[in-house]
Amino acid sequence: MAYSLIETERDGSVLLVRLNRPDRLNAFNLDMHHELVRLYDEADADNDVRVIVVTGNGRAFCAGADLAAAGDTFNYADDPNHRDVGGELNLRTYACTKPVIAAINGPAVGVGATMTLPMDIRLASETARIGFVFARRGIVADGCASWFLPRVVGISRALEWTLSGRVFDAQEALDAGLVRSVHPPEELLPAALELAREIAENTSAISVTLNRQLMWRMLGADHPMEANQVESRALRAVGSGPDAQEGIGSFLAKRAPKYPGRVPADLPDFYPWWEDRPFRPLP
Repeated sequence: MAYSLIETERDGSVLLVRLNRPDRLNAFNLDMHHELVRLYDEADADNDVRVIVVTGNGRAFCAGADLAAAGDTFNYADDPNHRDVGGELNLRTYACTKPVIAAINGPAVGVGATMTLPMDIRLASETARIGFVFARRGIVADGCASWFLPRVVGISRALEWTLSGRVFDAQEALDAGLVRSVHPPEELLPAALELAREIAENTSAISVTLNRQLMWRMLGADHPMEANQVESRALRAVGSGPDAQEGIGSFLAKRAPKYPGRVPADLPDFYPWWEDRPFRPLP
């Protein structure tokens, strides 16, 4: 994997990704967008990647959109079919077959904050500052945040943060459930990697992929019957398979499991069970 604006490093079956524009506080631009989408594509296709951890190089996670174009940064008047690239990135993260953990090591504002929302678990440094600052820039939230943020922290807190546009600290993010833990700067990445290894070393890759998508996609279901139908299909697909045999056998034998299933190679035939929605610009 060769990139210019992100760096990657393998730690066993964990893929560590660093946003890498430290001189610009890892500000997000179109090239970084393309590289992150490609990163998810390549990680999804790699049977040896179990978990992805995303952090930033330098003192920031991501300071938001690169404002090099000044007042025209968000001027899309000449593009009637404009598509928000932050939303496109987050839809790709949402579709990922591998769990994604954010290690928010410093400021994460604008798209730097919204890009973490479809990641499955977020940890923050004590130095992290987070802001959904769009109203203070005269624009609206990006990254499908109007779908993700209320589901992560609830509608009232999502409205408070997006209507005020204020930047808040890691403790407030923890209190609201946006992050699962706050760490001294030097302990953040080790904690994120430890969590990633816990997933990678103790679980079935196939089970993790199916559970990840079940949890996310059932957020939009209109009745629990939809969950019952898909879970029943998933249990039928994997219950007689080698991973289930290994999971039960290792538990009864009181030994560590060694799951043979790999993703994507061994995903059941019914996956994905949903139809992807094409992007259609509004008139």
